Amino acid sequence: MKRQKRDRGEQLYSKGFQVGAYGRSMSLCPYSELHLRQHWMAGWREGRSQFHQGMSIVSSPHPAVGGH
Repeated sequence: MKRQKRDRGEQLYSKGFQVGAYGRSMSLCPYSELHLRQHWMAGWREGRSQFHQGMSIVSSPHPAVGGH
């Protein structure tokens, strides 16, 4: 059975989350288009929130995306 590709917005959210969770700056957002940037920034804000709460979400410097 084929694996269904993730929605583009979900991918952008995930990338932004990873950057925020590592405590990195929002200025690292590579998107200038508003609708793309919005997804990335939403993920960044959530990741940054968890970073500030001291939650450890990663166990290696390069986490696998998709949970597998």
